[in-house]
Amino acid sequence: MANFFKKMAQSLKGDNSAEVQQTPAAQTSVEKGIGEDSFVMPMDGTVIPLSEVPDPVFAQEMMGPGFAIDPTGGTVCSPIDGKVVSVFPTKHAIGLESSSGVEILIHVGLDTVKLNGEGFELLVENEQLISRGDALLKIDVAHIKANAPSAVTPVIFTNTEKEKIHLLKEGKQTQGTSGIVRVDA
Repeated sequence: MANFFKKMAQSLKGDNSAEVQQTPAAQTSVEKGIGEDSFVMPMDGTVIPLSEVPDPVFAQEMMGPGFAIDPTGGTVCSPIDGKVVSVFPTKHAIGLESSSGVEILIHVGLDTVKLNGEGFELLVENEQLISRGDALLKIDVAHIKANAPSAVTPVIFTNTEKEKIHLLKEGKQTQGTSGIVRVDA
């Protein structure tokens, strides 16, 4: 479980030597889903399609499907009930797993790994159980905008191979709003 997040953390550290356990084939065929009332907006900001993110890795869905937020608020909250599966050492990204098994990466800003944690205050730890609306991370949006190419925050569904992602709302949204996205099994 959470192989994607382990690989991502290793690549950020420059460590590709650690082995990552493979998920048994029987587990990869499990269908996962998130209802539109089970996912809430993780932060205040403007929802945009992933294709509009000014980074080809995210815009071309190389890390998975999802959407992005141009943030206006300074707190990132959990969009789902589940647990924290990965906290990146530079605090710019956090991996979550919903109670239905969907893995979500919230990547605050673009190229923010280079900020080395400046502008980020982590409020949770690995393996912590979380509920929708729980604060995960405080961010200094002004600092990020001044020191990174963009504060746009991709929200990526990293283990949805057969599932369909439906972006239901775009434009300005407030943290806690439901009906933003649905993941169909």
